[in-house]
Amino acid sequence: MTRKAAVLLSGGLDSATAAAWAISAGFEAAALSVDYGQRHLVELDAARRVAAALGIRDHRIVAVDLRAIGGSALTDAIEVPKDRAGIGGDVPVTYVPARNTVFLALLTGLAEVLGATDLVIGANVQDYSGYPDCRPEFLRAFAGLARLGTKAGVEGAEFAVHAPLLHLSKAGIIRLGMSLGVDYASTLSCYEPPAAFVHCGRCDACRLRRAGFIEAGLADPSTYAA
Repeated sequence: MTRKAAVLLSGGLDSATAAAWAISAGFEAAALSVDYGQRHLVELDAARRVAAALGIRDHRIVAVDLRAIGGSALTDAIEVPKDRAGIGGDVPVTYVPARNTVFLALLTGLAEVLGATDLVIGANVQDYSGYPDCRPEFLRAFAGLARLGTKAGVEGAEFAVHAPLLHLSKAGIIRLGMSLGVDYASTLSCYEPPAAFVHCGRCDACRLRRAGFIEAGLADPSTYAA
């Protein structure tokens, strides 16, 4: 039987590539996206487009209001940084407190319902230097938490958190995605898009994306305002 995997799908470049990796690895992918009160809510439309393009039939969107907690430029009245130097050198204000802890907990719930023990997330090396919940030690620890905190786990199931992009550069991620047939025109990476499926070109996510395509020697099919 084909093994099932629960995939975290934000609609961005990384999560789309991770979802494509799961499918190429032979998993039957079920995707989970989260409406967490993010200012760039249009990313959920991107997630729907990516799921459809990849042929993922089981795509669920869960609402969790992290605006009630705030503390991030993505969920609070804090300005999204633009044209920032030294990306990855500190924890930026776009970090959403405990976001991946919450997201992986929801993903674990979906996996348990599906009878799956494989969780897939698009965390990568260019993020974990800045985002503490993208580090490999966090992902390893979460797999243990899933085993200890679920019915499936106490009955002997071993959960695995797959982060296939973890040690790739952005260019490497893009090359991998292109080899897997990812349609990057369906994705949205911007933290503050000025219009639907238009990248601002100045936030950290846009700059990492654009630099990745340039380094990979490939054309980015996205539209940029700047």
